Amino acid sequence: MEVEDDVELLSRGGFRCRLCMLQVANRPSLDDHLQGKKHRKLTEVRAQRKSQEEKSIFVSGFRRETSELELSEYFSNFGPVSSIVMDKEKGIYAIIELQDQAVMHKVLSHPQHCMDGQKLRVKPRHKKDFKYTPPKKQGPARGQELSLEKLSQALCLCSDVDEQLKQLVSLFQFSENERKLRELLVTLLQEVFFEFFPGCEVLPFGSSVNSFEVHGCDLDLFLDLEHTKTFQASARKPQEEKQSEDKAAMDTLSEDKAALDTLSEDSILSDVDLESASASEILELIAAVLRQCVPGVHGVQALTSARLPVVKFQHKESLLQGDISINNRLAFCNTRLLQLYAEVDDRVRPLVYTLRYWAKQKELAGNPFGGGPLLNNYALTLLVLFFLQTRSPPVLPAVAQLKELADEGEKAIIDGWDCSFPKDSSKMEPSCNLENLRSLLAEFFHVFTDYDFASTVISLREGQAFPLKDILASETSSMLKLGALNIQDPFELSHNVAGNVNEKIALRFQSRCRDAAKYCRSLQYQRKSSKGKTWGLVRLFQRGDNTEISITEEGPAAGDGLVIYLPSPLLVLTEEQRRKLCGTEGVQQLCFQKVCTALRFVLQDVLKCSVSQDEDNENMANAEQAVLREEVPCVGAKRILAEEDSSVPDSKRPRLEAVSTREEKVSWHCTICHKVWLGRRKMRRELQRNAAPSLLQDVDSLQVEAEVTEAIRQQEHGSGPAQPLLMFRVCIVSAGAASQDCRTSLCFTPFQDPVALFQDFFHFLQVFLPKTVMKHIKKHGLNSSVGETELGLGQGMDFYPMQCSP
Repeated sequence: MEVEDDVELLSRGGFRCRLCMLQVANRPSLDDHLQGKKHRKLTEVRAQRKSQEEKSIFVSGFRRETSELELSEYFSNFGPVSSIVMDKEKGIYAIIELQDQAVMHKVLSHPQHCMDGQKLRVKPRHKKDFKYTPPKKQGPARGQELSLEKLSQALCLCSDVDEQLKQLVSLFQFSENERKLRELLVTLLQEVFFEFFPGCEVLPFGSSVNSFEVHGCDLDLFLDLEHTKTFQASARKPQEEKQSEDKAAMDTLSEDKAALDTLSEDSILSDVDLESASASEILELIAAVLRQCVPGVHGVQALTSARLPVVKFQHKESLLQGDISINNRLAFCNTRLLQLYAEVDDRVRPLVYTLRYWAKQKELAGNPFGGGPLLNNYALTLLVLFFLQTRSPPVLPAVAQLKELADEGEKAIIDGWDCSFPKDSSKMEPSCNLENLRSLLAEFFHVFTDYDFASTVISLREGQAFPLKDILASETSSMLKLGALNIQDPFELSHNVAGNVNEKIALRFQSRCRDAAKYCRSLQYQRKSSKGKTWGLVRLFQRGDNTEISITEEGPAAGDGLVIYLPSPLLVLTEEQRRKLCGTEGVQQLCFQKVCTALRFVLQDVLKCSVSQDEDNENMANAEQAVLREEVPCVGAKRILAEEDSSVPDSKRPRLEAVSTREEKVSWHCTICHKVWLGRRKMRRELQRNAAPSLLQDVDSLQVEAEVTEAIRQQEHGSGPAQPLLMFRVCIVSAGAASQDCRTSLCFTPFQDPVALFQDFFHFLQVFLPKTVMKHIKKHGLNSSVGETELGLGQGMDFYPMQCSP
């Protein structure tokens, strides 16, 4: 029997059409397919594509602004041109189809093609095998599938902002059919897994069931194997031990133990001990069950090395993507807590949906691949709940208050954390807060406009924000990952759910809140437009200009985004040293002095900037000079003591606790002559490559950075003088006077930027300064002085005077 080129004879019987990607059982079915419309249509398309390839050329090398008409006019000199396809995104090239092969050979035989002084590269078009790609089935898209345009049309029909917020919920939440589809899939998985893991439970958690779902979100599942492990252990005991066990305990495993005994004969449990098996082995078993026994499931993948190991899968018909985990009981508790809060007050869901969508539109949330520096939906939801906990009066109770309402059966300890809270919202008194949705949304933006995120830890368990010093002194401080935004998980207190957020995103969040708060004070937000213009949430969701830095002629203020926050020097201390200093009244001045010392070293000695006291700060300079002459005391300025000055008795040495804790501030004028931020990584590698191996073993990173800067200077101008490139002011302000967290902000204002370089320089400083300043403090600063005196003004402090001359 002769088999056509498009047909593959299968070894197990039947045929496969390579062109249409279709498998049939017998020859008559194959003949019917080959004569059908689909196969004949694809055959015609393939023949047409082949004909086009045989008379087409590939052209590149022309200017980006060249048009199709210009190319057509040029190649028409060799013969008729049928069509031109240009691509200027992936590369500047064109595919030109000529009338026939004769014209193509004439073009290719021409020795050199030239257009507008540009030499063109012309060659035959690359021939590809024709491959049919079946169209994908349409299903729910992941995340928000509504475009802003469609959303705006629906919101503009509402009568007021409160109705817009409620409308947003109805637009994003599951339809009844989508909800039932997920329930059916969970039921199917429960039935299948129960066959292999008797007594197990498949429990959905996360976005699908926490009351804040959106169309197409993933289906997160928790496979609870606790009852299965207990049953397996009891099934392996001798018969006499089984009979003596407490019948009530056995009833909790299953209503029908005989059925479980029957299931266990053929289940996976006959070969695998769940108690001793690793998580990876169990996940591989789950993946095998999904591949072989669950109809309609494909794309199964066991991610056993992930931070949270899961098995991923996709359901063919619905295109739902799902994850199955086995050690994620805390996430299940978090889901039930969010459900409870959503039931307690009907204002919770509209606010969460609105702020989630707003954050995504403003590029604050929605990490595309699950990682990155943006806020995740869970962290943003907790921030909204915390805001509602801290209203006056509160809209929602704190988690600690919920614990007191829990019955005996509702108390639970999971992985060592107290997860007790009531399951029934009727036990909770309704809130006395009567603010409407419009006011609450505006207040959210107002509250977080200037919120001190880096110096506080937001606690939903207590319903308040704690100063960083209190958290550092707690038992969970060593495990809690502190960052630019700190939101403590309601149950797992050692987990910062916003630990991935960096300083840039935290500043952007506050900047967007500032813009939104300003807009919420306008009539365009509060009232529906009578002229058909966009209003309310529609204008709030518009992307607008997301420029991080705007430099005006007068120079930007702190609100314009040219601010870098330096972490507290206390973070370089050991836990014991931190506890000793955190409660001390004068710790702010100590930290401010050390930051100024380290910052001046980095700017002047590492980056080779010229640093001087700002001339506009005359009063401060005079006050500091008076301190140096020992005439008057000054906040933030300390008397400079020689290291070996034994003539000053210990009783006369200045004590930090005697100094006021008012805000400290100093301003410097800086000039830089070289582009030391360009090519640093390449220069650093080159210096390290040329250095002797013995010198690399004990290298000082600050010294290396200084050598990199010097090498860049030599490369630019050699040893000759250079003209000032950038001139700017940096204002250094201690930002922890009230809470004694000692965080320092650096506000930059450019004076001279003739070639618009300051923006690049500032972005470099955002990453470079915090790291190098902390390295200097760790090497020379606070920890060397702890224990010298009561607050560490002993020898070896080496403070720079505040009038930093170049």
